[in-house]
Amino acid sequence: MRAVRYHEYGDTEVLAVETVDRPEPRADELLVEVHAAAVNPVDTYFRTGEYTPAGLPMIPGADLAGTVTAVGPGVQSLEPGDRVFGTGLGRNRQGTYAEYAVGPEDNLAKLPDGVSFQEAAAVALVGVTSWRALMDHGGLALGDTCLVHGGSGGVGHVAVQLAAAAGAKVIATARPEYQARLADLGTDLTFDYRREDLAEAVIDAGRPDVILDHRLDDYLQFDATVGHVGTRVVGIGNTNPAAGFRDVAAARAKDLQLVLMSMFNTPSYRPILSQLATRMDAGDLQPEIARTYDLADAAAAQRAVLDDQFLGKLVVEP
Repeated sequence: MRAVRYHEYGDTEVLAVETVDRPEPRADELLVEVHAAAVNPVDTYFRTGEYTPAGLPMIPGADLAGTVTAVGPGVQSLEPGDRVFGTGLGRNRQGTYAEYAVGPEDNLAKLPDGVSFQEAAAVALVGVTSWRALMDHGGLALGDTCLVHGGSGGVGHVAVQLAAAAGAKVIATARPEYQARLADLGTDLTFDYRREDLAEAVIDAGRPDVILDHRLDDYLQFDATVGHVGTRVVGIGNTNPAAGFRDVAAARAKDLQLVLMSMFNTPSYRPILSQLATRMDAGDLQPEIARTYDLADAAAAQRAVLDDQFLGKLVVEP
């Protein structure tokens, strides 16, 4: 089969399309013919060695959507021919930028016929991340106010929809060119993150109960400023390992609750994936596909996911 692999850590030049043996499923695993695989920033962190994958050579990619072609011993809920999507790969096992991939049964869920493979791959990792952040860690409830930093991003545009569906008032930050579409997806108010009076604008709109922060190095102190007593902040990423509060006392005065999370620590993927599938099938969750790429263009896709401005997700199609 064709697969993108890297044999050493480095820039995107280490990625190459190679012909490798098709994997075989072991106990509690399934072999999936991959029709679409999403591109996520975390894929680049494994490639550079910033995060350590299972070993080298490595196939990148955490998400997939496709068709089950074989099942290993012990698999009970899925069978060959089923349409599935899943996430949580590419870290402690080979990833999904390939014609076929193997994944544990719990990392996969059935995909309704009305949902495309592109949409399913695009929503898997960011959907589980958003669900865990807002529902499990943030305790988002009906009537809460939720602030989503980076509402046009992969996680952001899905989090906006999940928060709106939960009955929250949704405030997001995004560039002006994306704000109309985000309003369609569920934001009540969207502010340009570059405005100088952003904190005042958020406070005037209503101090948030839950904040989803993808750039703790930029916004952690901001979160303490705009939050009220007891605001829950869920951090899913930052670009500077030294991120922290400039004024701890201000955060302490708010009894600010901070949770740092990784999607890869999800105890069980399938229940969340099934919830996402139900919402996509009902039309309540609409992942945006900004661009698609061939396996041969995986390097360009990984550069774009970090450097380009777009709304939604990038997808590789083997």
